[in-house]
This record gives sequence, C-alpha cells and structure tokens, in this order.
Amino acid sequence: MPRKIPQRMCVHCRTMRPKRELIRLVAAKDGVISLDPSGRKPGRGAYVCRNRDCLEQAIRARKIDRGLKARMDETILAALIAQMESLPADFEGEDDTAATNKPKS
Repeated sequence: MPRKIPQRMCVHCRTMRPKRELIRLVAAKDGVISLDPSGRKPGRGAYVCRNRDCLEQAIRARKIDRGLKARMDETILAALIAQMESLPADFEGEDDTAATNKPKS
C-alpha cells in the first residue's frame, strides 16, 4: 500500500499540494515570523507556494497575517524574500514522516 503524502493548502492561491512543494511560514509565540524550511519549528504555521509572486500577493492581501494571526511588516517581508531566494531550487525540506514512522514487526 502506498504511503500517504501530506497535503497542505497555499494561503494565497488555495491550491492543495504535497507539503514538500510548499514553504511554511511560522509565527513564534514572541510574534517573530520566519521561514520554516524543515517544517518543524514550533508556532502557528501557514503555507505558501514556492514562488515570490504568490508570497508577495499573499502579503498584500493580508492572507498570511490571517493565517498566522500575526502582523507582517515590510522588514519581515524583505527578510522572508531574502531567505526564500537563498533556498535551492530543488529544496524539498525534511520528510517529517521518516523520523516518526517505525517499521511494524
């Protein structure tokens, strides 16, 4: 039986995609918003497509603010875009099921 692939929805275009194809933004308890390439940081998360246009449009429409329940300003946006552009084009993040699934004996 094939493994279930976790699906997430982009906050902007509302497209369901495999979790590995989206980038997670996370708002920590202290209000700091950052990229979460591993998908494991604690805090409230929101997913966005892996392109700059989708990220910028989601921010302009305040969709990320609503998804994270936090305010994003221009300095955070600039930092997120810089972080996003530093990711390799084929970046897939960590497989979050590999560490938790143990083979059945």
